[in-house]
Amino acid sequence: PSVLRVGRCTPPEVFSPTQVLIRVLYAGVNPVDCYLRAGTYPSRPSLPYTPGKDASGVVAAVGANVSHVRPGERVWAYGSISGTYAQYCVCESWQVHPLPKRVSDEEGGAVGTPFATAYRALFVRGRVRPGSVVFVSGASGGVGIAA
Repeated sequence: PSVLRVGRCTPPEVFSPTQVLIRVLYAGVNPVDCYLRAGTYPSRPSLPYTPGKDASGVVAAVGANVSHVRPGERVWAYGSISGTYAQYCVCESWQVHPLPKRVSDEEGGAVGTPFATAYRALFVRGRVRPGSVVFVSGASGGVGIAA
């Protein structure tokens, strides 16, 4: 925390026809965010940067080519151009998904990284197929719960 600083800035703008601006309600805090902040992740962002990969919120604006979400719609995002630890974030349209009514905003902010990591572990690396039996140890975190 000693290296993080809270600041005020103007909300980002949608610069590309494929981008979405989200008013962030909840941002997921994941280990990768901590690794980036600590400088131990293989790639390092240019400074200054806003951390955060996952978020839920409400669409504030869309680029001209975005048709799967509209302003005012609840969404979740996995990845962000501008970082999600802010009141607004900019995402490419493929990073933004409608948030089902049965999923809370809080849950939506925690979906992206844990579920993508679990999917990769089970189906890409583990090659799990229908009928497979899987033992998930350490299911106390987001990835384990997702698996």
